[in-house]
Amino acid sequence: MTRRVGPADGDALGPERFAEADGVRLCYQSVGDPGDPTILLVAGVASPMDWWPADLCAALAARGRHVVRYDHRDTGRSTTCPPGAPDYTGRDVTEDALRVLDAVGAPRAHLVGLSMGGAIAQELALEHPDRVASVTLMATTRAVRGPDDADLPPSAPELHGLWDGPSPDPSDTAALVDAAVAEDRALTGRGDFDEARTRAVATRAVGRSVDPTAGTNHFAAEPGAPFAGTLADVRVPTLVVHGTEDPLFPGHGAALAAAIPGARLLLLEHMGHQAPPPASWDVLLPELVEHTRR
Repeated sequence: MTRRVGPADGDALGPERFAEADGVRLCYQSVGDPGDPTILLVAGVASPMDWWPADLCAALAARGRHVVRYDHRDTGRSTTCPPGAPDYTGRDVTEDALRVLDAVGAPRAHLVGLSMGGAIAQELALEHPDRVASVTLMATTRAVRGPDDADLPPSAPELHGLWDGPSPDPSDTAALVDAAVAEDRALTGRGDFDEARTRAVATRAVGRSVDPTAGTNHFAAEPGAPFAGTLADVRVPTLVVHGTEDPLFPGHGAALAAAIPGARLLLLEHMGHQAPPPASWDVLLPELVEHTRR
């Protein structure tokens, strides 16, 4: 019997634990049997793990997967720096995923990355293929730049200026939640947007974060040492999942799949730049289960 978990019911996934290594503390949750194949969900830029829906995690666990989600540093309850003063690089954020895998005792995992999380999955597939059983790249673009990047379609004009201006006061919970909902609405574009569901997740994410504004440090951090190789060097099984209504990376899914040998492309109707909405799960879940069967 599948246990039903509400969209903001993160506690139902089990206790929050911490991976502690190299002076970094990363908060994570897991659900499912650790003996099953491990799926590590990697969130987007400035996003804590709450933006991976709890009921999606539970649905994957019910289908025989050990599912782990975690807070990037500077989000949720992970190590947090003052806004504007990150003490880490983008490479550090990528390698945090390995710290979480070490904490849960998973020598290898299937990485499912959303937006920036998809870039992290690409980078780890290149430099740490021994730790990566497969990658699923959702709502993302090419992390390794190529000569034809100029041919990729630009973001929709309505997104221009979306991240301009100051963040709300970190003590103004209502304003922070409203800002998160407005951002998600814009990134969903013409896709399926559920305001009540989004507001519930945003409320939980803001409420459990050390500093809900610290995620802006992801934009300020230096990239760090570059990752070696090109997407043509990726050798792990790859599934690219992209929404037909993604306004941030329109059409980038097809270009990404074409750049990775053997990659498959799954287009989801009515999905924007967002975690896959529940209406897509009848298509998505069987694909994910099959892709992570190895």
